[in-house]
Formats: sequence, C-alpha cells, structure tokens
Amino acid sequence: MLGGMLTATTPTHCPYCSLQCGMNLRAAGPGVEVVERADFPVNRGALCGKGRTAPAVLSSRVRLVEPLVRRPATGRLEPATWEEALQAVADGLRRTRQDHGPDAVGVFGGGGLTNEKAYALGKFARLVLGTSQIDYNGRFCMSSAAAAHQRAFGLDRGLPFPLEDIPRTGCVVLVGSNLAETMPPALRYLTELKENGGKLIVVDPRRTRTAEQADLHLAPRPGTDLALALGLLHLVVAEGRTDEEFIRDRTSGWEDARAAAMSHWPALVERITGVPVPQLREAVGMFCDAADSMVLTARGPEQQSKGTDTVGAWINLCLATGRAGRPLSGYGCLTGQGNGQGGREHGQKADQLPGYRKLDDPAARSHVAAVWGVDPDVLPGPGRSAYELLDALGTDIRSLLLMGSNPVVSAPRAAHIQERLESLDFLAVADVVLSETAQLADVVLPVTQWAEETGTLTNLEGRVLLRRRAIDPPAGVRSDLEVLSGLAELLGWEKGFPTDAEEVFDELRRASAGGPADYAGISYRRIAEEDGVFWPCPEPAHPGTPRLFLERFATPDGRARFVPVTHRAAAEETDDEYPVVLTTGRVVSQYQSGAQTRRVDELNAAAPGPFVELHPRLAQRLGVAEGEPVAVVSRRGRAVAPARITNGIRPDTVFMPFHWAGEGRANTLTNPALDPTSRMPEFKVCAVRLERATGA
Repeated sequence: MLGGMLTATTPTHCPYCSLQCGMNLRAAGPGVEVVERADFPVNRGALCGKGRTAPAVLSSRVRLVEPLVRRPATGRLEPATWEEALQAVADGLRRTRQDHGPDAVGVFGGGGLTNEKAYALGKFARLVLGTSQIDYNGRFCMSSAAAAHQRAFGLDRGLPFPLEDIPRTGCVVLVGSNLAETMPPALRYLTELKENGGKLIVVDPRRTRTAEQADLHLAPRPGTDLALALGLLHLVVAEGRTDEEFIRDRTSGWEDARAAAMSHWPALVERITGVPVPQLREAVGMFCDAADSMVLTARGPEQQSKGTDTVGAWINLCLATGRAGRPLSGYGCLTGQGNGQGGREHGQKADQLPGYRKLDDPAARSHVAAVWGVDPDVLPGPGRSAYELLDALGTDIRSLLLMGSNPVVSAPRAAHIQERLESLDFLAVADVVLSETAQLADVVLPVTQWAEETGTLTNLEGRVLLRRRAIDPPAGVRSDLEVLSGLAELLGWEKGFPTDAEEVFDELRRASAGGPADYAGISYRRIAEEDGVFWPCPEPAHPGTPRLFLERFATPDGRARFVPVTHRAAAEETDDEYPVVLTTGRVVSQYQSGAQTRRVDELNAAAPGPFVELHPRLAQRLGVAEGEPVAVVSRRGRAVAPARITNGIRPDTVFMPFHWAGEGRANTLTNPALDPTSRMPEFKVCAVRLERATGA
C-alpha cells in the first residue's frame, strides 16, 4: 500500500538516523503505532526510543497543520491559505532576484530530505532560481569523511561494506562514535563481534556507554585524533607490520605518507594526545594481529578544522596494513542523518549534481542538462558551503528558502547565525514543526513527514530504501514536492517539477546514470522486493554493489591513494583565559537539533535538557556540585546548564549535548573554523572557561 489510510500494517523506515531501521506501522485509534519488523536485515526488529515514539510527532498537537504568514500589522505569524503563502514566497524570491541578482537568493536543505526532495530542491535552485547559493546541513555531518574518501578511494560511500560484515571481522577501531546512544540498534554488531572473538578499540575522550564495551579505550585530548592515527602508523612501520604486497599492487603514494607518519614518534604522540605509549602499542597489536580489521569513524574526528586529514590518516593506517579492498576489512564512516548519504548525492550540495557528479565538470553538466531539457550554460557554478552561506545571509544573500533544517540550534556560532537569519529581507521555511528557525520566518509552509509520504532514502551502507506512505496527512499539509512544484509554476516553470515521488525518482535515475552514484538500475518495485538495493547499480539486471573496491578502487588507475598528512593544532587552543576544551555530541533520547524529539513527552522525560559533563577534579576547582548551574564561556558566547560530574571524561575537557535552544544552546559556543577541503566547521573542539552560575 503506497497511499491512503492504513488498513493493515505498512512496512516502512524510522524517520531519524542513517541506520534507517525497518519498522511496521499499524492503526491504533486515531493514529498509528510502531510494531516490530524483524525481517529487515539492518536492525532485525530492534528500535531505539526515538523510533518507537516517532508517531507522536504526527499529532496535530505538536506539528504544523496550516501555512503561516507574518502579518505586517502585528509582526506575528498567523494562519494563511496555501495560495496566499505560496504567492508570498514566490513574490519574496522573485523580488530579491530582480533587485539583487539570482545569487542573492539562497537555498538551504536538510539531510533528512528524501532522495526525491533533495533532487528536486537542487533542480529548483539551479533552474527556477538560477542561483549557485545552495547547500545543506549534511555539510555539518560527514563532509570531511566524504572528502577523504574521494581523495583516497575516488568514491564516497559511508560504508563500503554492509553492516553484517562488522561482526565477522577480527578487530574494529571505532573513532569518535558513541553508537550506544547515537544508533542503539547498531550496537548489536559490536556485541556480536566480541561474541565471535573479535576485539573492539574505542577512541573517545569520554568513557561513553560504547567505550565501556571496548577491549581497549583510548581517550585522547579532543582535536588530537590526527596525531593518534599517525602515531599508530609510525608503530606499524617500526614494528614491520606493513603489508608490502598490498601497498605495491593496489596503492600509490606510500613513500610520502610513510615519511610524514615517521615524524610522529610514540613519545611525541603521547605528549600531544595524552594516550600512553603502552596503549598505542597495544592498539597496534590488536589491529594487526587480527586476520581482518576495520576502522570506523564518526563525527569525533570529522567535525574538526583538519577533519579531512584526520580521516585520511586513519585510511592510511588501513591501506598500509592491507586492511582495505578485501572482504571483512576496510575503512568506513558512520553517517549520521537519516539521508545524509543520499542527500548529498543528488544535488543539494553546493558543488554537486545528481549522481555525485561534480558541478564544474563539463561532461556532468551536459548529461544532467540533457535530462532537464536545458542548455548546460544555464546551470550556475559551485556556490558557498553551508556555514559560509549562512554567514552571508543579510549581506550577499538577501532571501532564503530553507527546507528541513534548524540552523538556529545546529549551526556553529549559533547566536551569530540567528542574527544573520533575522537580518534577511525574506525567509521562507518548509518544515514539519515550528522550529526555532521557522519562528523567524516570513512564511512557514507545513509539509508532510515520514509516515505521510512515499520516497527513497539511502542509509549509511549505501542501501537505497523505500519509505512508504501509510496514512494521509492533515488537510492543511502538503508535501515538499508539491511546494516546489507550486513555487516553480508561480515563477514561470509550468513543467519539470512533478509531485509524484516515483516519477521524480525515475528522473533521478536517468540523471544519475553513468555517474559515481549510479541509481539507474534501481526501481521502487525492486527496492520493495529486495529490502533495498546497494548503489552503484547501473542497470536493472545488475545485482547492486554491497561491497566496494574488492577488485579495484574508483580512481583512474584503480589504485588507492595514500595522502601524506601531519598533525596540526586545533584552530583554537586553550590558554590562561580559556583553559578547558569543550566537545559536543548527542544523547540517546534526543536527535540533532531536537526540533521533533523535544516535542515527545517520553523522550523529554528521559532527556529533559542540556547539561555540562565535567570531571570531579574540574568540578572541585570550580566549587560546583552535581546539578548546580555552570556557565560555559567561549570567545563566541555563553551557555548555562546543570553540572553532571563523572569520572568518565578527561579532566581537561567538558562535554555538552547540542539538542537544545535557549541558554543551554551548546552551539552558541562552538567554533566555525572550517576544514580547508571539506568546509566542515570545528564543532568538536573549542576553548572555554567555566564559571559558577548559581542563581542564573
């Protein structure tokens, strides 16, 4: 069943993280309830609390059910008809384009949008608006890993192997990921790894619930993961543990990468990272003694101003030991957002066209332009990355269309970004709920969500999945595809923006054909029959590609490329005024900016608000007790939240989750310093000082 009201159970997928766990929906009173879908291979029926409670956000009590327009007379957002709201958006975007040129109009998307929506949004920006200024919040997710993948392997897919391979390897190094809280159903893969006799090494400055499962926990100072990886590679070389045959036959650039690593000797790495030399040697032994090994990274090493090089150093470790391009070994990235993978493949990223084609490649432009029925010269060039786009609001960019993102909470230096949003001539937001960003808009468009629409998403394995419509949305709600189609028509494009998701997907398939992320052989029917299809899949008879690089890498010569990298400091080091390092992350019962999960009573009961996690020695110096308010101050602002005192964090580090707005907004503090390659902001490292805030 792909439409209408739910009559039995509908197989679908969770609306949250990139696992895209399978679930069934069935009628329950006026709404729906989640029931187990044990046959889906990724989660095998398991769900976290967010997935189980996802239907709560479908309620009209918490979600938007009619368009809102800001009335000049009152300055408030008030109900409006769809016709009035769409006309107001079209007029606002048209006026900016006429007065200031097409690049004065910006478009900002989201990593939760389906492939069809991401594709249509990129097409809308480049054809209807003619703007180069489009990017999305996935730039804040795994862009550093994507850039490192491209440099080393010639292709970016989060995991080049399915999750089912993880328990069958011999050793996993998990870097900067707390799977127990960010992707709880995935923790079983690590549990099964250990049950099978494999070893788990966790790299994290905090002793998280995931780190507690590890055979070895390495706790480096935040921002020093690059030195740690280089130190491990130094020991691999010094102990004669390199795979010379693999290096000779399947790689290039080893000599320079080895020379760079050899300048990071163990004692130096211990001074930089705080990880003792014996632990470095133990990690190398575990990793190399196993017949097969994997390195999996997440936001910890990636959300840094040197994130691309940091991921590159871990890839170099895999290549030097022959742990790549063969079964049960390799490097992979644990994508975060629900469609963080597919969302960047099909056109809402500043420099990319559908199918992972590069916007500055003449052949790519010609192919996509032919599918769209336009001259390639019509397509604008690459635009700004996400933070740079947001930073330009109110100056170079005067109007913004935003879909499925909440940068008031999620962007670094968030108070500044909020000011930039407030300075716009015109802001339109399409969302499910009235987020903190939507509250600033001139027009708010209520759109359908996961259970009310059909569309595809691509999970962290590169598995393209079908999320099926189970129930009808409220009468006053439209899909994002309907929004883009309506706006395109008002702006002079009567054709080219269909509202049927399957029709959009079929066009996406043609646009991706022959590209790195080739979906040409994937259809809705096939996805439904096969529990998803792994890209690349260039034709209907192709089986899909669950495991990449087994015969050759996606580089012109088929060889993986070593990239020489050296450690460098974070963009902002501690000093006498700001002597402590802040790092940020997630908790199990909230998701991303919290725009949806903070509206679910059960989740709020489990995680009611922000906190500052600090070591007892740091708390004693500050004179603060458990639960007392603590002010965390950086060069960009001040946040206040209750203290949570634990031995599970380094004494020189504090941690804050980033799901909340208001005075506990962690991203008020974070540093927007950008990685020079990926343009990823340095969320994970900034210098702060702590102050008692009793009575704040």
